[in-house]
Amino acid sequence: MAEAILKNENLDDIKVRSAGIFASNGSNAAANALKVLEENNIFHQHSSKLLTNEDVEWAHYIFTMTEGHKESLIYQYPSAADKTFTLKEFVYDSKADMDVHDPYGGSLDIYRKTYKELEKLIKEMIKKI
Repeated sequence: MAEAILKNENLDDIKVRSAGIFASNGSNAAANALKVLEENNIFHQHSSKLLTNEDVEWAHYIFTMTEGHKESLIYQYPSAADKTFTLKEFVYDSKADMDVHDPYGGSLDIYRKTYKELEKLIKEMIKKI
């Protein structure tokens, strides 16, 4: 959802790629994620992609949803350490609760809550880039 929200901002100077450190290539987004995006007039085609060294080299910033994802990413790609942040860490310059709750497998209401959290964080992130 984060990729879709940011792309929906239509910012010419910000390019976005989404990839996961544990993702399998080619999986569709969760049905509830697509439903929440549609409720917010965001229509997004998503296919999961495993993070590659090319992605890491391409990125100026890498944002993760959780501290655990950040640590795993830096373990796999030590060269990414200086440009990898949890989204909350980047926005709030704080170390308290740096995770965005993963709604995967949750109810539609859980996806809606995560969407609202991501939307707020992304708007603040844009101001800081």
